[in-house]
Amino acid sequence: FHFHHPAVSSTSRTYVRCNVQILQHNLESLRIFARRMMGFHSTVITFLSTAMFCSQTVAFQSNVATPMMSKVTQTSELYSSMDAPRNAASSPEMKKKDLRTFQRFLEVECWKNGDIRDLDRTLLAVADACKQINRIVQRAQTDDLYGAAIDPLTGELAEENVQGEVQQQLDVLCNTIMLRAFCGASNNVVCAVASEEEPLPRSCADVMGYDTTEFNIMQSGEFVAVFDPIDGSKNIDSSLPVGTVFGIYRAPDGASAGKNGVNLDSFLQRGTKMVAAGYCLYSATTVLVLTLGSGVHGFTLDPDKQKFLQTHPNIRIPDVGSLYSFNEANYREFSEPVQQFLTSMKQSGTVGGKKVSSRYVGALVADVHNVLINGGIYGYPATRDNVNGKLRLLYESAPMAMIMEQAGGAGSTGHGRILDVLPPQRKKNSHSKDDVEPDDEEAGKGIHVRVPTYLGSVENVYELEQCFKFYGEDD
Repeated sequence: FHFHHPAVSSTSRTYVRCNVQILQHNLESLRIFARRMMGFHSTVITFLSTAMFCSQTVAFQSNVATPMMSKVTQTSELYSSMDAPRNAASSPEMKKKDLRTFQRFLEVECWKNGDIRDLDRTLLAVADACKQINRIVQRAQTDDLYGAAIDPLTGELAEENVQGEVQQQLDVLCNTIMLRAFCGASNNVVCAVASEEEPLPRSCADVMGYDTTEFNIMQSGEFVAVFDPIDGSKNIDSSLPVGTVFGIYRAPDGASAGKNGVNLDSFLQRGTKMVAAGYCLYSATTVLVLTLGSGVHGFTLDPDKQKFLQTHPNIRIPDVGSLYSFNEANYREFSEPVQQFLTSMKQSGTVGGKKVSSRYVGALVADVHNVLINGGIYGYPATRDNVNGKLRLLYESAPMAMIMEQAGGAGSTGHGRILDVLPPQRKKNSHSKDDVEPDDEEAGKGIHVRVPTYLGSVENVYELEQCFKFYGEDD
């Protein structure tokens, strides 16, 4: 249009002048921003420069535009400041700590202890399995990994596990990952594995698909492994922490492969026979905690390098702590000694100079890790419905007790050390022709036996045991 045409009012001219000037400054800001962006083609800058030149052909002067231009100038100065070199002192770059890797830790520790020298590759494989499970847990919401597992052969729901629960997709997937980690990369060091998700232990030859009717080199390993692949999987629905627990036992001397290539008696041992135990916590950070019988060490997964780095060397739990982790919704179901212990702890107000605090997540690994770092006591007592509690001895209570004791804490059933508990031994099957083959059903009971579990600082666990001695068991 003709800018100076008589039909154009002075108000319209002022409005046009303001908008043209704003356009000019915006184009200048865009030109500066485009120059900052890596990968922008030079023609983009040329186009913006040409547009700037064209906009300058409109000449005007207006006092009305001045207040509006102050904000535009600020915007232009903001992008101009991006061109200026950054002050290193005001914007320090993030630096990585110089931490020892999990692999290096294993190389040194296994070299120092000849009895476990062959376990380094197995434990590295377990760490890799934890990385895989960590990714699965993070993607469970977006990759449709919820719900009951489906049998690929029949298309029907998978059978219930030994705990009487319908297996979930996450449980089956994580169980497979852990089985392959212990058997596939152990270099024939681990001969058999037992999982919470399966009724009986399996030989590594069976796990890897070999014929178990004849002797296989994979049956000659010195160790057996036990694990809970994904503890607290229901927490994933609420984006709460979950974890993996594992332990490694040395097979008894003279134990030979039995039915299906596995000797069930190799698993029915006291926790004192464990040579290694650990857990992996999948939470705000992914933390792998391990003991090889000479202290407890923690490793955090670096999300950039995808490596476990030693961030918690030689973990020591405080001798006494103010934290208690019990599911108090079941308070009325607890025995009198446990009720008295919790009541006295709350009434005391402070323990060890700190205010008493209650924390309960509902996942064994998360709750025990909190107690391990801060001190206190974790408990899963017996109730009227579960007279032995709900935690399994072999692959939950015993590995956690070993970690606690190695960190300077204690693990108790209320009547003694968890590590001293001997699982129920197999009975001979009277229906067998030679009367020497034990019953697998009895073995299954021993593999999955449960015990009341109390873990934490020595002073707290001691006070709990004193309550059991003084008040006795509630009938």
